[in-house]
Amino acid sequence: MWTLALRGGAGVAVVAAEWCDAFGVVTRGRVQLELRDGEPGPVLRRDAGFWLRGTGVRALRNPGRRTARVRIVTPSARTVICQSTHPVRQLPNDGGTT
Repeated sequence: MWTLALRGGAGVAVVAAEWCDAFGVVTRGRVQLELRDGEPGPVLRRDAGFWLRGTGVRALRNPGRRTARVRIVTPSARTVICQSTHPVRQLPNDGGTT
């Protein structure tokens, strides 16, 4: 389990091989899911949970000005290798993750 902190306006790419069985819970602020086609997805608020596998989410963004936090839970501490049927494009690192 780890925590992702997104400063206001920041985003992070969802790389399928790294996030394959991850479950996220918004613990502070708001997080918007960016869909595979680049369109904005739903904005999730505190205590909202979401799966990333098979959803077509390509990035997580903070639409607010305050830092948002997401707790990421994976099935085990070991590395899990997943195969994606969808191409994933890496977004530029805007320095918004810790």
